Amino acid sequence: MVLKYIYTGELDLTNQLGSILDLLVASDELLLEELFTHVQEYLIEKQTTWVQENFDLILPIAFKLTECKKLQDYCLDSICANPQPFITSKKFRSLDKNILYGLLKRDDFSVEEGVIWDYLIKWGIKQTPGLGKKNSDRIKWSNSNYQALKKTLNQFIPLIRFTEFSSSEYFDKIRPYKAIIPINIYDEIEEYYFKNVQPKTMNLTPRKKIIESNLIKPKLANIITNWIERKGKKDLLNKYKFELIYRSSQDGLNINTFRTKCNEQGQCLVLVKHSNSTKIYGGYNPLCFTNTIMQYYNTTESFIFSFENSKDIQNMKISRVNNNYTLHENYNDGFNFLNTLYMNGQQIYFDNHGYYDENISNVLNPYLGTNFIPEEIEVFKIITI
Repeated sequence: MVLKYIYTGELDLTNQLGSILDLLVASDELLLEELFTHVQEYLIEKQTTWVQENFDLILPIAFKLTECKKLQDYCLDSICANPQPFITSKKFRSLDKNILYGLLKRDDFSVEEGVIWDYLIKWGIKQTPGLGKKNSDRIKWSNSNYQALKKTLNQFIPLIRFTEFSSSEYFDKIRPYKAIIPINIYDEIEEYYFKNVQPKTMNLTPRKKIIESNLIKPKLANIITNWIERKGKKDLLNKYKFELIYRSSQDGLNINTFRTKCNEQGQCLVLVKHSNSTKIYGGYNPLCFTNTIMQYYNTTESFIFSFENSKDIQNMKISRVNNNYTLHENYNDGFNFLNTLYMNGQQIYFDNHGYYDENISNVLNPYLGTNFIPEEIEVFKIITI
């Protein structure tokens, strides 16, 4: 391939994926700058799926080539757009330490900090001599085992946002590994959790979240994106941005504020937390909220749903509309999904008027036919990326 390029100045990379990484290395070694750039652009622009399925093959090569910045950045950006499948894969544990460092220092590596910590520990165990599969039970570790793991993870510990852990996560995840954390950092962690004193040396900002919600985790947001696109279990979060436009606890629980914040914002997601339950209810508006009087809007894509709590992905329920009239706009209400799920005054109302499919009773149970003051309401403007 290199000879053909040298003699003709042309090279068709179609059907050459089996050797394209070798070509990338060869063009770098032979200082064929134009070919080197062309191979990177071909992978990024024409072989997106292949690249995303083979990060484990591409990343080590890309990061060994100092001039391969374009492909390096593309791979890291792609991982950060949808990081959960990558960090939870078995291949993650074999990741080069420089690549891992590059990921963990990024603010847009939007995985829950507890998950990052879990998989960093697993990565460290595999990378540390004397540990690994045969010695992965920390209860059986000696002090020298802990010290060896501490040495492996030393450069990564300062990149962990320890203030993003809940109190229970601190107790269950961080405290057992006290021996691998530098004393000055651990002292600050304890002060934060016991005395609510902000750390002085650990001043990293929280990672950017896919959805800045107090009610649901990103994995539930992914379920909602699948419902929007009527697809199965696919990772679609990299296609959407959820922009918080209203939160009742900070903006006030009243219709005027809701309308001021949410009108004319385009497609929106509404989340409601019941005050006497862990359940989260919600609705998807594929059009927009407007300030009209008694107006119905046609759409077949709106739906109402519920989750058992902020994390559960096993018992979610959805009900889609039976006809085209799914949104009822009335400036006297906040949101109104055809008088089935709606906000009036400071109350949320659940009713069944037959506008949604037979699953609506399951979605709104056990509060169907009732009204209540919500613990929290969140509304997100949905932006397609």
